Amino acid sequence: MQKVLAIVGPTAIGKTSLAITLAKQLSGEIVSGDSMQVYREVAIGTAKATPQEQKQVKHYLVDTRSIFEPYSVKDFVDQAEAAIQQIGQQEKLPMLVGGTGFYVNALLNQLQLGEKSGHNSAIDNKWQAYLLANGEQKLWQELNMRDSEAASKIAPQNSRRVLRALTVIERTGQQFSKQQTEIKPRYDYLIIGLNSERSEIYRRIDLRVDQMMDQGMLKEAEFVYQNRQREYQILQAIGYKEFFPYFEGEKSLADCVTQLKMASRHYAKRQLTYFRHQLPLTFFDPLNDPDCIKKILEKVEEWLNE
Repeated sequence: MQKVLAIVGPTAIGKTSLAITLAKQLSGEIVSGDSMQVYREVAIGTAKATPQEQKQVKHYLVDTRSIFEPYSVKDFVDQAEAAIQQIGQQEKLPMLVGGTGFYVNALLNQLQLGEKSGHNSAIDNKWQAYLLANGEQKLWQELNMRDSEAASKIAPQNSRRVLRALTVIERTGQQFSKQQTEIKPRYDYLIIGLNSERSEIYRRIDLRVDQMMDQGMLKEAEFVYQNRQREYQILQAIGYKEFFPYFEGEKSLADCVTQLKMASRHYAKRQLTYFRHQLPLTFFDPLNDPDCIKKILEKVEEWLNE
């Protein structure tokens, strides 16, 4: 069975730089496990590996779609499978790196996605339009009426997952919570989790947001805002909708930046909750443990030699 090394962790923990360091030592290539880095038009808010970083180690599933094209978890799994197969055929180690826990889980554990080939865009568009017209809370309430068990495990703010649950329910006629009954690992995988003190993660998130603003984040957010009627998926990404009140003259830029920092902190907390409860992993601290990389390499070498 193909071996796959996965590296997950909250936003701003340093997954990309650590993964590149490990890839160089392990003869690995990186498959992005992030649901938003596939989009070509947005780079700053999605925290993609820089062109310089991508030159050091080959990356897959970055800049493969336009924000105006539909993209689902099934699309991700199909593309990631192909990338992993290609890396394996070159006798290199596939490394799945990212923070979208459900995407990582769906790929590694063959989650039952409830999607037919050629998924029904009319159903997708219906619920996307409902979200735009009514907001996150009412969308979550719709899920709660149809599947309270699924709703209890998804935060109302996580509208991307709420949307997915509603569309799967409508496509299959079955509750979303009843469809994740069988898990069969697709690969012989090892998952490395990155975590550190919460205060340090939050400090790094604030610093990253300030750096993104310096890099031109506002211009990127304005592009998304101007095209908000044409595309949908990217609207769920942290980093864009937080600026809409500024463009509409309702809030100051400083207030929106503060809101983005807060939303990013909440997202990091949700990421860690998902990783802890849904994935079998071992945590390491890349920020406070000077031997972190050494310990990870020892863990990986032990797994590779099993």
